[in-house]
Amino acid sequence: MIHEGILNPALAELLCRFRHTNTIVIADKGFPYWPEIQTLDLSVTVGLPTVRQILEVMRDRYSIGKAWMAEESKSANPPSVLQSYQASLGNTQIQFEPHTDFKKRVPHTIGLIRTGDATQYGNIILESA
Repeated sequence: MIHEGILNPALAELLCRFRHTNTIVIADKGFPYWPEIQTLDLSVTVGLPTVRQILEVMRDRYSIGKAWMAEESKSANPPSVLQSYQASLGNTQIQFEPHTDFKKRVPHTIGLIRTGDATQYGNIILESA
């Protein structure tokens, strides 16, 4: 029996396929469904879990080369929210782009992890190093 780390088998399976230069989306509760990619819905209730909690779980287990968020997240949230995203990524700097460009990246990802997060424009795309 697994006692630590990622206990959810579907999440572990998706993340095992997150290899060099693959991208993955970690999204909020309202992010749209994309039929062409695997969607893993981890949402329990509003705010549980959050995108940042998933990032925290991944931080010590995965090498993240790049990260993207919507430019609109800067004006929709206090600086402390974006600082917490950046802290979860360590040395990987978040690249901001208009949300319309952000969403163009989604169909090219290997999967989408939906959370219960209610942070406005709190979605993030990660690229494995």
